[in-house]
Amino acid sequence: MTGPELLIVVARADNGVIGRDGRLPWHLPADLRRFKALTMGLAMVMGRRTFESLPGLLPGRRHIVLTRDRGWQAAGAEPVPDLAAAIARAGGDRVAIIGGAEIYRLALPYAHRVELTEVHARPEGDTMLPPLTGWREAARIDHPAEAERPGYSFVTLVRDGAARLATGDALL
Repeated sequence: MTGPELLIVVARADNGVIGRDGRLPWHLPADLRRFKALTMGLAMVMGRRTFESLPGLLPGRRHIVLTRDRGWQAAGAEPVPDLAAAIARAGGDRVAIIGGAEIYRLALPYAHRVELTEVHARPEGDTMLPPLTGWREAARIDHPAEAERPGYSFVTLVRDGAARLATGDALL
């Protein structure tokens, strides 16, 4: 698949957990701000359950939703049947892949960059992200735990020879 840069945006706990009961098993305001900054102005590709877990339409971004249900519709959503259709619908030079686990699995072979928040905790969960192999760490900013919030790291992963990082946009 050629075309725009595919940017995976994901938060994952140390044990691989990315979700529990359709929600994040942690609350990190800095991660939410980073997510907003990374996705603002982009088309976001997500699965139907991820779309339905959002608090509403996220302003300043398109919501392209992969679903097998040809009749599914939701206000503000652009339903598509597969990843190729999602990328074609998105257009532009960068597309954010925002979950869930199945969508990450489909997109990882074609992704150029992963913006990962490593959450330094081991919460229980029902949605996992496999280990990210074949990636090189290009940047990292570590943040210590505060009160009941776990420590976390903002990490940029790239594929050797495949990713294009623009100055200033690797970490926010």
